[in-house]
Amino acid sequence: MAGAPVKFEVLLTEGTEQDLESIHDYIAEFDCVANANHVLDELMDVVERLSKLPERGSYPKELVSLGIKEYRQTFFKPYRVIYRVTGSQVIVYLIADGRRDLQSVLTRRLLGA
Repeated sequence: MAGAPVKFEVLLTEGTEQDLESIHDYIAEFDCVANANHVLDELMDVVERLSKLPERGSYPKELVSLGIKEYRQTFFKPYRVIYRVTGSQVIVYLIADGRRDLQSVLTRRLLGA
């Protein structure tokens, strides 16, 4: 009999919480509150699903090109959720519109440059 699946604790950084707030505010201002709420709900579902099998996420190409493979990503298109698995925790570092040039954002947020 197989054991219970491992559940990871998912944590959001302060920057990620600000990302979610900014995304919601932008959509509410330029579209409507209902759509902003829908996108926020979907993004939170993506984040919550990281508690199961977070290793299935792909490596962000912007970081792989720098030789960095400790961060992973998952999507709610067009948004990218960038995170890192450490032990039994998943730390979400960035949620951003994938249509943006994320090289500088990733470098600043993840590498402190």
